[in-house]
Amino acid sequence: MAAPLANLKILDFSTLLPGPYATMMLADMGAEVLRIEAPDRVDLTKVMPPYDGKFSTTFSYLTRGKQTLQLNLKQPESVEKVKQLVQGYDIVVEQFRPGVMDRLGIGYEVLKAINPKLIYCAITGYGQTGPYKDRAGHDINYLAISGVASHCGRADSGPPPMGIQIADVAGGSHYAVMGILAAVIKRQDTGEGAFIDISMTDAAFALNAMAGAAALAGGQSQKREGGMLNGGTFYDYYQTSDGRWLSVGSLEPQFSSRLCDALGLGELKSLALSQKSRHQHELKAALKNKIAERSLAKWQEVFAEVDACVEPVLTIEEAAEHPQLKARGMVIEQDRGDGVTQRQLGMPLKFVL
Repeated sequence: MAAPLANLKILDFSTLLPGPYATMMLADMGAEVLRIEAPDRVDLTKVMPPYDGKFSTTFSYLTRGKQTLQLNLKQPESVEKVKQLVQGYDIVVEQFRPGVMDRLGIGYEVLKAINPKLIYCAITGYGQTGPYKDRAGHDINYLAISGVASHCGRADSGPPPMGIQIADVAGGSHYAVMGILAAVIKRQDTGEGAFIDISMTDAAFALNAMAGAAALAGGQSQKREGGMLNGGTFYDYYQTSDGRWLSVGSLEPQFSSRLCDALGLGELKSLALSQKSRHQHELKAALKNKIAERSLAKWQEVFAEVDACVEPVLTIEEAAEHPQLKARGMVIEQDRGDGVTQRQLGMPLKFVL
């Protein structure tokens, strides 16, 4: 099967995580991606540990499937080179603050005049408009501003620093790819290009989804450990006797019934279905005490054949060896660019004939 995006050519001016992750996804789907790299600009993903002998492992991962061209965009000859290149490219992705590309002389209007079919995607923290458009920020700030952090974490300890970059990737990268592909489809019908304004804060706000609907339309203020899915019910994580954790998502009656039976707590089945907070807390306390009696391995044995939405909390290394992820090809061996291969996260989109 031919790669689905094999006919697309992308000029990528982005650094750090959101833009490079988006263009990596597009490259994984067959697009030809040329990274425009400034020789004097620090990209934290290039220098952050661990190193693989050439670049950081993160940088090697984010640049897979791409070609690189070094250009100092402050030099007139480099600007002219970009103008020449854009004639043969479909898409530009950039991650500068609003107005930077314009000041360099290669903003959307200039490039659109050269290539009217150009799709131009700008990824920023707060978008191209609004009072925060020129403000600096990172993932943790976008999650704070968007309301996401307000209902995540424990009631007594506040919002946690997330282990993954939610606003950067789920917000910036994924919405950029969706916007780009939507613009490609539109261009097929109209022949027109587009400017796509991706705000990671907008995207993070949209990710509130169920909590947002409850707050805005339902009038229910969202609080930590106050809802069905954020710790307000028995849907939660429980520590085992060896300091590991077990996830319990047995919300539906058939699953909660099997959960209680497997734990020897059959008399508490009715509590799982109750909407009363005191009943949920009573069940949580019972689950906490029971699960703390055995090791994670022992509980894995118990739930191996019990379909109750109960799974172990695995490390990334353990997840990479999980039979489901291995069967799905989610760990690959990739040449890092110098003939040496390294293990990387695989492409989650599977195109089947």
